[in-house]
Amino acid sequence: MHGDIRDLVDAALKLPPEARGALASRLIDSLQGDEIDADAELAWEAEIARRLEELDSGKVKAIPWSEARRQILRAS
Repeated sequence: MHGDIRDLVDAALKLPPEARGALASRLIDSLQGDEIDADAELAWEAEIARRLEELDSGKVKAIPWSEARRQILRAS
């Protein structure tokens, strides 16, 4: 890996988790180009709204990422 890129990655890894996530999202978006699948976007918006409603209504309960990760790793 080129030195400048290594320095950039090292700096990015020092960011708080929320900032790293936002950075990762922006980088992934930059790889997808300008083409946006409007149907997929609408489907995701509907899915997000449905999940938020389930959380807000108490139908489902959120768990911390550490617990979710533990469950995922146990299942694999």
